[in-house]
Amino acid sequence: MATTTYLSNPVVTINSVDLSDQCSAATLTRTVEALESTAFGSTSRVYTGGLENNELTCTLYMSYAASETYATLAALVGTQVTVSVQPTSGTESATNPKFILTGAYLEALPVMNASLGELSTIDITFQGGVYSADVTP
Repeated sequence: MATTTYLSNPVVTINSVDLSDQCSAATLTRTVEALESTAFGSTSRVYTGGLENNELTCTLYMSYAASETYATLAALVGTQVTVSVQPTSGTESATNPKFILTGAYLEALPVMNASLGELSTIDITFQGGVYSADVTP
């Protein structure tokens, strides 16, 4: 049984631009690739940690206004950026850490995703980058 929970209200920052007001979902996955190190005579497979291969996926409302989604992301395709997410909008702390990917790569940007009568959203994925968690304000 869960003893603590929180109401999600993340802060999403891409290259120092706060896009929280355009973001409806963010998932940061920290992955350390498994490298097999099984030796002769072993009776089961053995693994050791390899390179990190982190990923941040965001769902953003598409806006073409200045300083909004398209204007912020268009020039970042094919480049390395710094992205950060925080579980809630409160002060950074041990219970509200800021998770940072430095040098994450943005491979693709859907420039339009439209359906009649619906808010336009896009999903973007930042790949790789050096992971860190900052718990100090």
